[in-house]
Amino acid sequence: MAKYVAFLRGINVGGNKKVPMAKLKSVLEEFGFLNVRTLLASGNVIFEFKKESLPLLTKKISATLEEAFGFTIPVILRDAEEIEKIAESNPFKNIMVTKDTRLYVTFLSDDPKSKLKIPYHSTDNSFQILNIKDRAIFSVLDVSKKGTVDAIAILEKEFGKNITTRNWNTIVKILK
Repeated sequence: MAKYVAFLRGINVGGNKKVPMAKLKSVLEEFGFLNVRTLLASGNVIFEFKKESLPLLTKKISATLEEAFGFTIPVILRDAEEIEKIAESNPFKNIMVTKDTRLYVTFLSDDPKSKLKIPYHSTDNSFQILNIKDRAIFSVLDVSKKGTVDAIAILEKEFGKNITTRNWNTIVKILK
């Protein structure tokens, strides 16, 4: 058995695409996943399943969720080892964190094709992309600046819409 983390994109945001976590857990258990746990209502699912190709398993999960909930739910899947490696790399070690600092990891479904020069800084310096490694983007947002840029819009413009972003605190919770 292998341990996986599924990140669901765009659910339970502003009352749209409602996916109750109890039903999500039940659907995935019926599919055959073991030790299914959800974390927060934003669509983070930890589970165990036989070792399988990530692209194939992602397609199976997507099809299962669409059938159960009646709408497409983009899924980005990682095995737990990948998440552990991200944490061990300590991507934010050189960032001074204040109450206005937000640390983010954006997961890509494919290898990045952007020509953006990294490290990247928005014109107002409120948003930085520190690094891109293993289909993950590590970024920092300073919300103290007036008119803070739309970080998600920048990420989607450069890397496409088949991405999903999580706060670093969420990643830490997943590892526990």
